[in-house]
Amino acid sequence: MQFTKQINLNCTVFQSDGNIVSNMGGEKVMMSVQNGKYYNLGEIGGAIWDWIKSPVTVKQVVKKLLSEYEVEEGECQQQVISFLTQLLNENLIIIKP
Repeated sequence: MQFTKQINLNCTVFQSDGNIVSNMGGEKVMMSVQNGKYYNLGEIGGAIWDWIKSPVTVKQVVKKLLSEYEVEEGECQQQVISFLTQLLNENLIIIKP
């Protein structure tokens, strides 16, 4: 049986080491040295990436997005958790419950 980490609003998240990030036309692109893959984080994903440089709760990320973008809270929560789950699955972030 494989254990899968679940991300929720109370989790603390932060960037893992070993990623090279650059701005390209207003979007963040990243290369993971660990797994040798390139990622396009986009504009909002890039903003989230910057915010999680230091440990922060998912709830704080959602609150920041709600203050800067016109989006419904439930949709924002769902999209942030989905995005962070993708980053976690690629070993690009670390979470602490």
